Amino acid sequence: MAPAKKRNVSSVKTTEQRVKSAKINLDSQVERILESKKHANDVFDLLEFLQSEKEKDVIGAVGSCSKLFCTLLERRDLFMGKLPGEEEALSGGYSPEQKYRIFMRHRYNSCVEILLDHLSHEAHSVKETALCCLMKFAAGEGQYPLDDLDWSEHYSFPRELIQTVVDRLLSKTADNSLLISRFQEFLEMEDVRYYAMSSIRDCVGKVMDRNKGAVMPVFQNNAFTLMSNISIPSQESELTNFMVKQEAKHEDWKAAKLNEHKRVFERMWLGFLKYKLPSSMYKQILVILHDSILPHMSKPTLMIDFLTAAYDVGGAISLLALNGLFILIHQHNLDYPDFYKKLYNLLEPSIFHVKYRARFFYLVNLFLSSSHLPVYLVAAFAKRLARLSLTAPPAALLIVLPFIYNLIRRHPSCRVLIHKPNTENEMLEDPYLMDEEDPTQCCALESSLWEIKTLQKHYHPDVAKTAMLINTPLSGKEDDISEVLELTTFELMERDLKQKQTKTVPLEFETASQLLQGGGDVLGQHFCLN
Repeated sequence: MAPAKKRNVSSVKTTEQRVKSAKINLDSQVERILESKKHANDVFDLLEFLQSEKEKDVIGAVGSCSKLFCTLLERRDLFMGKLPGEEEALSGGYSPEQKYRIFMRHRYNSCVEILLDHLSHEAHSVKETALCCLMKFAAGEGQYPLDDLDWSEHYSFPRELIQTVVDRLLSKTADNSLLISRFQEFLEMEDVRYYAMSSIRDCVGKVMDRNKGAVMPVFQNNAFTLMSNISIPSQESELTNFMVKQEAKHEDWKAAKLNEHKRVFERMWLGFLKYKLPSSMYKQILVILHDSILPHMSKPTLMIDFLTAAYDVGGAISLLALNGLFILIHQHNLDYPDFYKKLYNLLEPSIFHVKYRARFFYLVNLFLSSSHLPVYLVAAFAKRLARLSLTAPPAALLIVLPFIYNLIRRHPSCRVLIHKPNTENEMLEDPYLMDEEDPTQCCALESSLWEIKTLQKHYHPDVAKTAMLINTPLSGKEDDISEVLELTTFELMERDLKQKQTKTVPLEFETASQLLQGGGDVLGQHFCLN
């Protein structure tokens, strides 16, 4: 699109009164332009107001331009096909009607360029109004194409305009999250979403390659905000909301096929994730990965490289990567070497204090639920958790202790950790190697769960009571740990403070009627003698 030729705004705004008068006349100018071609030059006044420094003037001009050019699109009064230059139109053999359409097409392009610039305006109201106007133009171009093609053989959609809008939304310098949230309502239309995903992929690849793959926090945050707002329908029958209605061959249109949506969605995310990301963004992506990304991909196994790399990072990122890996392992038969070794090494004191503690223990419980796991592996996990429990807070202990009991219930061979009938001599030291990273070499089966015996002296009564359960044979029914996964220290304290005394405190069974009864006379005589 040809850039707009900006005229001197100050010439229009010589006085405040003149500005108000011109503002009132915007709608009448639009009517004059539409009524007669001889008033075509009045369009320059609209474009000048569109570049005003005053927010209200710009918003008013946007509405007027929207009305003008949408009507011209509907009337087919904009030149179709390859647009000749204005000088060429004057000197060439064009009819007056064609010259008018060429002139108005140039003004339309200038208007679009100014609106695109306004997407980076300081005032959010201007940015939002400009975005809505551009999407109206996109709908108009889709219904009344400006390309001179045989539309019985092609699909009409303003790809270039959508691409340009997406490029401006993905700013490299400004946080556009608020404007992107406004754009989200347009992503509910199937064709807009389809071509927007393609545009995001192209824009990310172009910008990141130009920057040699270096981290660009603002740009990548805008891209993630836009991408995370995209959701794909679960069934093709749900693809019903289109901005542009295709009269012919609608069923063959890629934007009307669910598999094509999934394919483009998948390529968009893979193209984004192949570049280095800000460290905080890894957590944001992993939090939504299992729920909002993997189910909408045609081949979720393509995320293996990203998930395994995140799983090897360590810390909270590894904890969050567990969710995605769980889906790939259980639903897509992913073979991950040394998975349990890595999971074992994630058990550190910090897991009791991280934000994602509940999710972590929920997933670890699932991974250790199989009865086919070797006994040495289960014993290693039980022993490591027991050792970590010595420094864990009470709320975490109420998760860990039932967790260990459940492991012993599932794997009866692990009962040697709590009872060794053939031990001739007592161990002078614990053979368990806490610093050993390999669970096969940590000597867990040779040790015992003496840590739980220690917790029976814990200061918190609930913890001590739970630890006492190991003194009696464990029942066959597993404990439901889902009720305590979300338990916090604050909730635990609140529960203790609100607990009512159910029993009365035992006192002397004979009620005293007089203090020091029977000794009063002796005391009186003593004072009298003195």
